[in-house]
Amino acid sequence: MAQLRDGYPEFEKRGTRIVVIGPEDADAFQRYWAEQNFPFTGLPDPKHSVLKLYGQQVNLFKFGRMPAQMLIDEAGVLRYVHYGHAMTDIPDNAEVLALIDALNPKSA
Repeated sequence: MAQLRDGYPEFEKRGTRIVVIGPEDADAFQRYWAEQNFPFTGLPDPKHSVLKLYGQQVNLFKFGRMPAQMLIDEAGVLRYVHYGHAMTDIPDNAEVLALIDALNPKSA
């Protein structure tokens, strides 16, 4: 998430909203969010309700949820998804920004 925080101005220039969904309960999630000073929206999901809707994987041998990044357009249509196989398997900001630009050329 630090990667998203560091690149946030580029996402913001494109009118992109970032929402991070975490497995912690609301109190733990809020504390972590405040400590990290994230400029985007965070949503606690301790019951994995959102996880189940989008098919995000859980691997207990790798400490829980595997990372997933999704682009959802203004109409609510899922346009891109990347399911990671490890916590380090996350597309870099340049790749995600290029996808945003390709999906919405006027945002570039």
